[in-house]
Amino acid sequence: MTTADGGLGDAILPGKGLRVDQPQQRWTAEADPLAGEERPTIEGVLRDLKRVPFARLVATALFVLWAILFARFSWELPVSISTEEQGRTEWHFPARPGEPRLTIPISTDAERALFDLRQAIGERAKPAPQDPRILIIPYTQDTLRATEQRSPLDRAILAQALTNLDAMGAKAVGIDILIDQPQAEDAQLLEALRGMRTPVWLAYANRATAGDEIEQWQQQFMDDLAARLAGSAVRHTSVRFEADGDNVLRRWPTLPEGLPPFMPLALAGAPAAFQYHGSIDFRQPANPERPVFAKLPIDLFGDPATAPLLADQVKGRTVLIGGDLPDRDQFEIPSTRVDGPTMSGLEVHATMLAQLLDRRLPSPAGPLSLWVLAILVVLCGAFTAMLDVRPWVVALSILGQLLFFTGAPFLFEWTGTDTYGLPAFGWLGGWVLAYAATGAAVRAIGSDQRRYAQSALGKYLPHDIAVQILRDPAKLSLTGEKRAIFTLFTDIEGFTALSHAIPPERVASLLNAYLDGMSKIVLDHGGTIDKFVGDAVVAFWGAPIARPDDAHRALAALLAIVDFARDFAKEHQGAGAPLGRTRAGLHFGDAVVGNFGGEGRLTYTALGDAMNCAARLESANKQLKTVALVSDAVHDLSPSDLLRPMGRIALSGRSTPIAVWEPAPGMSPADRAELVRLWYAFDHGDRGALDAIEQICLTHDKDAALAAFACRLREAGPGGFVQLREK
Repeated sequence: MTTADGGLGDAILPGKGLRVDQPQQRWTAEADPLAGEERPTIEGVLRDLKRVPFARLVATALFVLWAILFARFSWELPVSISTEEQGRTEWHFPARPGEPRLTIPISTDAERALFDLRQAIGERAKPAPQDPRILIIPYTQDTLRATEQRSPLDRAILAQALTNLDAMGAKAVGIDILIDQPQAEDAQLLEALRGMRTPVWLAYANRATAGDEIEQWQQQFMDDLAARLAGSAVRHTSVRFEADGDNVLRRWPTLPEGLPPFMPLALAGAPAAFQYHGSIDFRQPANPERPVFAKLPIDLFGDPATAPLLADQVKGRTVLIGGDLPDRDQFEIPSTRVDGPTMSGLEVHATMLAQLLDRRLPSPAGPLSLWVLAILVVLCGAFTAMLDVRPWVVALSILGQLLFFTGAPFLFEWTGTDTYGLPAFGWLGGWVLAYAATGAAVRAIGSDQRRYAQSALGKYLPHDIAVQILRDPAKLSLTGEKRAIFTLFTDIEGFTALSHAIPPERVASLLNAYLDGMSKIVLDHGGTIDKFVGDAVVAFWGAPIARPDDAHRALAALLAIVDFARDFAKEHQGAGAPLGRTRAGLHFGDAVVGNFGGEGRLTYTALGDAMNCAARLESANKQLKTVALVSDAVHDLSPSDLLRPMGRIALSGRSTPIAVWEPAPGMSPADRAELVRLWYAFDHGDRGALDAIEQICLTHDKDAALAAFACRLREAGPGGFVQLREK
C-alpha cells in the first residue's frame, strides 16, 4: 500500500510496535496505539501484585512478618519458663517478671555484644571523677592472710570496723556479706550491730530466690538473727543480682516477692514502691590513679590505732562493706567483654547507688516505639528491594540505611536512652530478611514480566535478538542511528475490495491468520517486524542487531513468504474469501533506525530511502507482472542463484534506474544461469542476446513476467531502462 507518489508517506502509520518508557528505559509491549506513557501508580502496583501467584504472596508476607518479629524480639522472646517443684516446666506468655526468658541463638549473643560495645565506648567517652559520696571498705587478700579465715569472712574485724565507723559519722552502712551460719565471733558482731546508731543494711537472701545455694538451716539462722536485731538500726536488704544468660551483669534486677529492698535502693532512701529495671551505668575513671570509688581495706578500720585517722574519709559518706577477692563474688560487666577487668559485687552495688543518686536512670524505648521501629526498618528493606533506579543510587541507599541502623543505637545510648533491649542486630537482620524476601518477590515479578516482555518482543523480533535486548537494552538504540539494512514490504492485491465484500468478523479472522503466518516467517528468518499497515507487512534485517548472513536470511524469508501467500490464497479460495496475490519488495540500503514518536510513546522503526525503495519495489510488481522483486543491491550481497533478471527500471517517482531481480525457484538452474548471461550480454550491446531471451520465453509461454521482461528489453535497448508510471 503506497501513496500516490509511490512513497510510504502517511500510509505507514505507527501501529503495534516496541515502546520505551522513559526515563527508566524499561522495554514493554505496546498493545494499544493510543496508550500514553505508563507511570507508577497504585493501580499499577496492584496490577503487578495480581500477577504474582497467591502462594508466593503468602510466602513473602510470612517472611516479612518474620522479619518484623525478628526486628522486635532479637534480644529475647516474650516467653518465660519456670520449673515447678514437681519438676514440671511451665511456659508463660507474656513473660513473667524475674523468670528466665527464651532467647534466640546467635541473635541474642550479637545483641549483647553490640550493647557491651556501646557501653564500653560510652564509658570511655564520659570518664567519671572519683565519687566523694561513697566509700568501699573491702576484705582483701591481705585481710584473709591476717585473719586466717577465708570462708566465712572474719566477723571480729567486721564488728570492730562497724563500731569505729559508727563513731566517724558515716551516713549509712551497707554490708554485702551473708551472715548465714554460726561463727565464734557472732556475739561480738551482734553486740556491735545492736549498738549502731548509723543506719545499717545487712545482706539477706531466702531459699525461694536463691534456691539450692541456701540450705534450710541457713535460712533459719538468718531469720533468727533478724529477730535478735529487732529494734536496732539494722535492716535487711537484698543483694541479689540478675546476670544475663552469658553471666554478664548489664541491668538492674527484678526482685521477686518476699525479698527486702535492694541494697542500692535502700541506701539511697528510695521509696519502697520504687523500682528501676534499666541497664547499669558503669563508669570509667577519669584518672587511672583515682578509681571511681575510693577503697580502703577493712583492716584499717578494725585497728583502733588507725581508724580515727580515717574519719575524714568516712564522715557523711555511704559505706559499703564486703569482699573484693579475685576468686569470689566477681562479675563480668560489659567492659569485660571488651578486654576490661571483672568487677566485685561490692563495686557493682556502689555503681548502682551512684547511678541512683545522680538520677542517671535513662528510660528504654517503650514497646510501642520498638514495634514502630521494627516495622519501619522492615519497610525500608522491602521498599529498597523494590527500587527501580540506577544501581549507584540503590547502593547509596543501602549503605546509608545500614549506617543509620548501625549507628542509631550508639547515638541513642550516648544521648541518654537506655539501649538495653534495643534490637540493633535485629534491625539489621529484619532489614536483610525483608530485603531478601521482597527482592525475591520482585525478581519473580520481574521474571514474569521479563518472560511477558520477551514474548511481546518475540512478536516483533527474533527470539535470540529479544533475549539480547532484554539483557542489554542499550542494543536497541534509544536515538536514531544510520544503518545499512535489508527492508521488506509486502501487500495483498485487492484486499481493500475483499474487505468490503465479506463480513467484518471474517475479515478479522482471515487477516489475523495471514499476518500470523507472515510474522512467523519473518521471525524464523531473524527479521524484525517494523509494523503492520492493514494487510501490509513491513520488516527489516540488520537492526537492532546485524548478522553476517542477513542477506541470505532476508532472501530466504522472501521466498518463504511467496510460497506461504500462494498456499494461503489457495486454501481460502474455496471458502468464499478469494485473496489476491501477495506482492513483495526487498531492498538493501541506508536507513535511520531507532525510536521515534512523542515523549509519551516511542516506536522502534526504520525511516529513509531504503524503506521507500522497498515499498516502490512492491508496487512495481504489478507493472512487471511479477510477485516479488529484489533490488540489485540485495542481489550483489546474496549468494543465492535463485534470482533471475527483470531488467533495469526507474521506480515511480524516481529518475535513477536500478536493476531488479525476481526469485524464480521454479525455473531450472540452467535456464536461470543462461538468462543471467544473456541479459548481461544484451545490456552491454549484444542485440542478438535478445533473440535468445525471446526463445527462452517461448519455452515458458505461461510465464507472463518473463514475457514482459523481454518486451521491456526491446523497448529500452542495450543499457537502457524503463520508467515506471505512477498508478
